[in-house]
Amino acid sequence: MFDDWADLDVATFRYKFFVSVIADERWQLYLAGLGNTIILALVACLMGSFVGTFVAFVRYIDYTNKQANTPSIIFTILGKLCNVYTTSIRGTPLMIQLLILYTVAFKGGFEACIFGFGINSGAYISEIIRAGLMSIPKGQSEAGCSLGMTRWQTLRIIILPQAVKNILPALFNEFISLLKETSIAGYIAVRDLTKAADGIKGRTFQSMPLFITAFIYLALVMGLTRVQERMERTLAKDVRH
Repeated sequence: MFDDWADLDVATFRYKFFVSVIADERWQLYLAGLGNTIILALVACLMGSFVGTFVAFVRYIDYTNKQANTPSIIFTILGKLCNVYTTSIRGTPLMIQLLILYTVAFKGGFEACIFGFGINSGAYISEIIRAGLMSIPKGQSEAGCSLGMTRWQTLRIIILPQAVKNILPALFNEFISLLKETSIAGYIAVRDLTKAADGIKGRTFQSMPLFITAFIYLALVMGLTRVQERMERTLAKDVRH
C-alpha cells in the first residue's frame, strides 16, 4: 500500500526522502536515468535537426520552383514524399511510433528511442525551419535576383541568415519539449529518469521518487528556458542594430 501525504511532517518528509534517495545509494539510479534522458534528447534532437533541415529545404525549394513556374520533377517527387513523412509522423502518436519501431525494426529499446524520437522531432523541426524560410518577404528573393544572384545564392546569402533569427528560438523550444517527451522511453524498456523513479517507487512503496523526478525535470526546463530567453534577447538586439 502506497504512502499517505495527509499527515506529512518534517520527520516523515526526511524519512521519505532518505528511503527514496539515500538508502541503498538510490541517488545513483536517478543520475543514471538522468544521463540516459539527456543523451536521448541530445542525440534525437541532432538527428531530427539533420532530417528536418533536409525536409524543410526540399519542400521550400519545391515551393519556390513552382512559384517561379520552373518546377523540377526531382524536387516535386521529393516534396511529395517529404509531405507524406511530415503528415504521417505528426498525425500519429509518438508512443505508437516507438512501439512499432521497437517491435518491428530494433531489438534494443535505446536504439528504437533514438531513431523514433529523432524521426518524430525531424517532422516538427522541418515545419519550424520551413515556416522560418517562408516568413521572409518575397521581395528579399526578388532583390537577390535583381542583383544577379542565382536562386541558391539568394537562399544562402539573403534568405537563410534572416530566417535563422526566427528559427533558433523555436528550435530551442522543440528541444525542451523533446526532453520532456523522453519520459515515455520507459515503455520500451529504456531506463530513463522516469523509469528509474518508477522502479524506486515500486521498491519503496513511496511516491516521493515521482516528486523528485518532477522537480528534476522542472529544474532542467527552467534552466533551458533561461538560456532561451537570453538567446532571444541577443537576437532581438541584433535585429535592432
